[in-house]
Amino acid sequence: MSNSGLGSHSAVQPADKARTLRILVLQMIHDGPPSHPGHPGGSLSAAEIVATLYFGVLNVRPEEPGWPDRDRFVLGKGHAAPVLYAALAERGFFPRAWLGTLRRPGSMLQGHPDMRKTPGIDISTGSLGQGLSAAVGMALAGQMDGRTYRVFALLSDGELDEGQIWEAAMAAHKYRLGNLTAIVDHNGLQNDGYTADVMPLGDLKAKWAAFGWDVVEVDGHDTRALYAMLQAPHPGTPRVVLARTTKGKGVGFMEGKGEWHAAAISDAQLTEALSELARQEGK
Repeated sequence: MSNSGLGSHSAVQPADKARTLRILVLQMIHDGPPSHPGHPGGSLSAAEIVATLYFGVLNVRPEEPGWPDRDRFVLGKGHAAPVLYAALAERGFFPRAWLGTLRRPGSMLQGHPDMRKTPGIDISTGSLGQGLSAAVGMALAGQMDGRTYRVFALLSDGELDEGQIWEAAMAAHKYRLGNLTAIVDHNGLQNDGYTADVMPLGDLKAKWAAFGWDVVEVDGHDTRALYAMLQAPHPGTPRVVLARTTKGKGVGFMEGKGEWHAAAISDAQLTEALSELARQEGK
């Protein structure tokens, strides 16, 4: 069951799905436990990336989550689990009704993805910096086994502070993992402030290139540009897509605001945010 093109899994395009994912993320976090509600900012910034993957790129079977030849997805920035859960529900891995149980005791949908509990999760993540190493292992296994699946890892820019990222990057180059694509959600903010202040990343394009990766830059909210970069083959060389995004994208009072990295959403804020997203329909 291979993909035939952009939006091949639905009558609507990934851009429309991104809006749907944002609505589900906001509702999930609003309904979650107020003491530890979830992470809206980084979930919203990644909506187009995740929508393009799940509704345009990934070759997966929701009815058979463990299909050996499926494409793999690793959410390195595991705290953005709400946007991944929304996509999995929309693709049919589990009922949408489950989304209302986010972070509740006994729920399959906890604050970070758990492969032992949640259908469609390929690897448990949450400790920043470890996801790319897992993705390298998956890609290397596929290469050694002669399988054609691809591996995609979504990283946050703050996560690039971790040294393990660069160890994994070196290994990916050594083993010529052309079946591996990393995507950096480059929104410029992390838990403690601006990435430029916490730990300046410098010239990311030059840095990844120095590690032997094929590097492309893209508007992370342009689903057609994302599709072109994520779907294009890059045999023999791992690729990284530097996706420029806005934290809290789609909701005016959240956009570019570090305080929305992790925060509860009040009734009034939910109403305002959903009203704003409703006005964006069809744009």
